[in-house]
Amino acid sequence: METKNRTLVNRLEEILEKNRDAQKGYAKAAENAKDHNLKAYFQNKSGERGTFNQILHKELVASYDEIDNDGSFTGTLHRAWMDVKAFFSGDNDESMLEEAIRGDKAAVEEYEEVLNESQLPANVALVIREQLVKIRTDLNKVKSMEDLIS
Repeated sequence: METKNRTLVNRLEEILEKNRDAQKGYAKAAENAKDHNLKAYFQNKSGERGTFNQILHKELVASYDEIDNDGSFTGTLHRAWMDVKAFFSGDNDESMLEEAIRGDKAAVEEYEEVLNESQLPANVALVIREQLVKIRTDLNKVKSMEDLIS
């Protein structure tokens, strides 16, 4: 695989990794959340990110042969940090929601960067765009939830 394609594939694999991490992080947040609505929100987001990965992985395998399927070390650390925050924080629901917002903002930036790649296959670009719209929409919703929990 030529270097430019390998770089793009690496960036797409990073999105897969971060979505896997987000899926696990949302599941962990759902375990720790006290508020029932927030717990349901986190469970929904975990399932959504799992679906994102299934769809994106399928398109990446169709476009490129070799795709890495491991989660990231930083994601494992992030989930451990969420556990620590939940344990020590009096406002743990609020802090977990803030972490979710921070993670989704980072995801938006990463998706946007990948969409600027000229070598991105049309089928992969479509999936990335659809997922980006969903993350942005959810980010706007979660910001209003933050006002309710604060």
